[in-house]
Amino acid sequence: MMPASSADSSSAPFKYRFNDSTLLDEALTHKSYVNERKGSSQNHNERLEFLGDAVLSLIVSDYLAKRYPQLSEGALSKLKAKLVSEPSLAAAARRLDLGVRLRVGRGEELSKGREKASLLADGLEAVIAAVYLDGGLEAGRVFTLDVLSEELGYIESLQTKPGDDDYKTRFQEWCQRRYELLPRYATVRETGPDHQKLFHVEVSVGEQVVGCGQGHSKKEAEQAAAKRALEQSDR
Repeated sequence: MMPASSADSSSAPFKYRFNDSTLLDEALTHKSYVNERKGSSQNHNERLEFLGDAVLSLIVSDYLAKRYPQLSEGALSKLKAKLVSEPSLAAAARRLDLGVRLRVGRGEELSKGREKASLLADGLEAVIAAVYLDGGLEAGRVFTLDVLSEELGYIESLQTKPGDDDYKTRFQEWCQRRYELLPRYATVRETGPDHQKLFHVEVSVGEQVVGCGQGHSKKEAEQAAAKRALEQSDR
């Protein structure tokens, strides 16, 4: 699948409509693409990546400080580091199919540059900057928090049941190290009477179901599924 040739045709998946489509064009253009086209007036995305890193940091810091006023500066810094890490940003970029929309040079194309975590994370930062420049800080905030909704949801779950028995945390960290992906949990069935309902949950990595669990709450079932997935990964 070839990348879109214009920002206007690529903007829909980003849930933001650009007033200045050249900003999105620039955000999706890797340096290798420009370098192979001498004399081109097209800008590559490193300038926007630089700005996007700062915008992302501000938005995530503001969100965490307001959402978790009880946490120390050190704890907030750790949460922020998880959210803005290359694996987290690359996972979010993959959900947007950002890789197929990037314009890269032939060398990067041949070396599967579209799949590289570094290019995906940098590209997402550039898109965040493009939204910020086009629509202002509030537009950038809405876009960024929406793009990182899965990562933010996971951070939320960590606050409810931390500790050594938090198999979801351990399994996410394993997935990020191994696949640079985040696991996804889905409730596939509910059984039993309302006062004693049993939830059945599957956890997937990519398109593959890697663990199943059950419990009297969704969180308990998710923990059981993550535990099972960890047991399978050790085999």
